[in-house]
Amino acid sequence: MYEHKNDLIGGFTRKYRVHNLVYYEAYRDIYDAIAREKRMKKWERKWKINLIEKSNPSWKDLYPDLVG
Repeated sequence: MYEHKNDLIGGFTRKYRVHNLVYYEAYRDIYDAIAREKRMKKWERKWKINLIEKSNPSWKDLYPDLVG
């Protein structure tokens, strides 16, 4: 996450300057996490927005809370 936040990795976050973490899910198994991400990528944008706003209605950047 640090690398994305600081544009050290190419891709979506660097291209579109998206640096706030507003939603995340924790998984013990990487394969479950990847499967979930693939399913969510097929969702409509409004579904994703609704998911974020259920748990983070102010769209607060959650990264500082994760790193302590």
